[in-house]
Amino acid sequence: MSIRNDDVYIVDIKRAIIEFAESSTKSKFYFKDMEKGVRERIPGAVTRDIKKAATELVNEGILVYYSTGSTTMYGLKDRGMDEDPE
Repeated sequence: MSIRNDDVYIVDIKRAIIEFAESSTKSKFYFKDMEKGVRERIPGAVTRDIKKAATELVNEGILVYYSTGSTTMYGLKDRGMDEDPE
């Protein structure tokens, strides 16, 4: 893996996540689908960094984390997902 500026790298992953979410036909999506979408845009992206970027987007209020206990999904806040049902 090449040396990278972590802040720029995470910003790129966050941008890729948002692009994936905006282009998705579904309002909710699994992490594995989001991960695949990010890797199509950034082939060298690793799972840990994708999770970190997704968590930051949730904390920033851009993505919403949805969990039913057995299923965990993400979605854009303004695309049919407002809050976690808990």
